Amino acid sequence: MLTPGEIRTLLEGLKICERTLAFIAASTGVRQSELFALKWADIDLTAGTMNVARSIVHGFVGSCKTESSQKPVPIHPRVCKAPVQWKEHTPYRQPEDWIFANPHSYGAQPYWGQSILHKYLRPAARELGIETLFGWHTFRHTYSTLLRSVGTEFKVMQELLRHSTIRSTLDVYTQAITPAKQNAQAAVMSLVFSSQ
Repeated sequence: MLTPGEIRTLLEGLKICERTLAFIAASTGVRQSELFALKWADIDLTAGTMNVARSIVHGFVGSCKTESSQKPVPIHPRVCKAPVQWKEHTPYRQPEDWIFANPHSYGAQPYWGQSILHKYLRPAARELGIETLFGWHTFRHTYSTLLRSVGTEFKVMQELLRHSTIRSTLDVYTQAITPAKQNAQAAVMSLVFSSQ
């Protein structure tokens, strides 16, 4: 797990593409396969949501892990700025373009997640003094842990992480509302950026 301070330090030390990837991963808990499969049409900045519609594994585009995985993900207003800034730097800006289109494939494929991790994120972390060895799933695990640390209800956590179930009783008797999800996400953002 990464601490809020380590996340903040890492984000401050990355270049714009990698910073955008890490910021979205750390602030939404999306899976690596979903993150790299995002297209510009999937983000609705006005509504503050991200539609996870597909996943990409080893270069193959497919459906998401579960039906629950395909639910919209709220994006905190602070996070919404990151893709807007990244869009100004990438030549691939059309609605059906990959958000993280790989220029080596002329935008036909997104970047390879493990390559970004090994070439950019981990070396930057080492240079910044972050000793925690992490992978893409670490961002998801960290997000989950931070949600719990700010007192987020389990049902809200389940919906934010888009898990199929926690326990059947919670699925049957409880339904999280969007403001609760937004409040939980805002609390995590406050933890990460508390000293700024």
